[in-house]
Amino acid sequence: MKAVIYARYSSDAQTENSIEGQLRECKDFAEKQGITVLNSYIDRALSAKTDNRPQFQKMIKDSAKRLFDVIIVWKLDRFARNRYDSAHYKAILKRNKVKVVSATEPISQDSTGILLESMLEGYAEFYSAELSEKVTRGLTENALKCKYNGGGLPVGYVIDNEQYFQLDPLTAPVVLEAFKMYDKGATLTEVARYMNEKGVFSYRNKPMRTDCVLRLLKNRRYLGEYRYKDMVTPDAIPKIVPLDLFERVQVRIVKNKKAPARQKAKEDLYLLTTKLFCGLCGAYLVGESGTSGTKGKLHTYYKCASVKHKKGCKKKSVRKQWIEDIVVNATMEMIMDDAVVEYITDLVMELQRRENVDLPRFKEQLDETEKAINNMLNAIQQGIFNKSTKGRLDELEAVKSDLEVKIIQEEMHRPLLTREKVTFWIHRFRKLDITKPEQRQRLIDSFVNGIYLYDDHLVITFNYKEGCKTISLCDIMASTQSHGSDLTTCGAPNMRVQSRAMNNEH
Repeated sequence: MKAVIYARYSSDAQTENSIEGQLRECKDFAEKQGITVLNSYIDRALSAKTDNRPQFQKMIKDSAKRLFDVIIVWKLDRFARNRYDSAHYKAILKRNKVKVVSATEPISQDSTGILLESMLEGYAEFYSAELSEKVTRGLTENALKCKYNGGGLPVGYVIDNEQYFQLDPLTAPVVLEAFKMYDKGATLTEVARYMNEKGVFSYRNKPMRTDCVLRLLKNRRYLGEYRYKDMVTPDAIPKIVPLDLFERVQVRIVKNKKAPARQKAKEDLYLLTTKLFCGLCGAYLVGESGTSGTKGKLHTYYKCASVKHKKGCKKKSVRKQWIEDIVVNATMEMIMDDAVVEYITDLVMELQRRENVDLPRFKEQLDETEKAINNMLNAIQQGIFNKSTKGRLDELEAVKSDLEVKIIQEEMHRPLLTREKVTFWIHRFRKLDITKPEQRQRLIDSFVNGIYLYDDHLVITFNYKEGCKTISLCDIMASTQSHGSDLTTCGAPNMRVQSRAMNNEH
């Protein structure tokens, strides 16, 4: 029999050691039962009260492939603490000819075993519900006494030995000053910078960001309020911020939320970063932005890094939207070509074949072993049977079993893509909405290797051999009747740099 192991731990009280112990006992059980373990599925810090567990769901899905016969768990409550989920998923596994066994709870397969398993599952659900009730009861008792109930501790407070809130003499004054700064007109960015300069970090011990500051400014605990679920107790913990200051800050937060946002780039995502090169000097073109002095309009563009650092290159900047549209449209045109899609698919299939050398080798060895077994069986049928024949046949059967396990493990760890799947994946890009920045970025990242920009043309190299396209900028500018970029002339390209760029690409 072939098996996989499912292990899980759900709380901070349990650690990786819990997983190691589960795996060890499950493997010992498998060895004693003569079961071959193919793989392990592990969910860390996830409760079995829910089936929203990534590795658990992957295991259920993999069971349909009929690669294994058994799922071994340390105890049944590792599989599920909800008898309805347990019954549902065991029914799925039963259809897939897979059963769940416990390494530490020996259960017979007769009617008594079914009854015992149901009782164990019911007890696991009872234990989980009872534990939840106890935890809730304890938290409620703490809340009635206005004690710290866990979770993120607000900046400005410390917890004493009896779990009560106390002012932190170092950070509480900084919190008060943050409220005063915002009340007087400081931005969230300025408040965050001030707090970081003072060495006051978030409760996760990370530098303050604007979203952290906003949550801080809205936190009513600084008024002395203690909250737990629907229970609110005023003046229950030390106050840091006066009520009038807190209310003025809330009014300003609402006002700023409704006010027009400060002018910023609508597309602060530079799609061609690390892919766009200067055809004259070979340096990167980097994203830049600036605001016009008259109308206050924001302009975004790409600028040669050598020009930016004044290293002598004379390449002019190009408008961001203009150059990105050219590359996106050329890429979409490429993937619309069925011949190109077929070529890329061939490359992917060949790459898989070259990279996954173990699976073909195992399959070839399995074919040879099966032929040898058939030859031995033919010899036995002809009356050739002795101690050596039997020993050789047993040896071949053991080799065959070992190879079958290796093939299954290899297929589970490195599943092979079919031609249909590769073609389907490429065809999905044909349906992208190229007006959306995130979908444009996905297209560029998947297919574009580099863009070399010259004075009169650009060269796009795609992520496959011989995938190269040259585009005349003069033709584009003539067709659009626009000089949206800073390209005002069509000078002769630098052939030496162009040749070097092309050689590097191939």
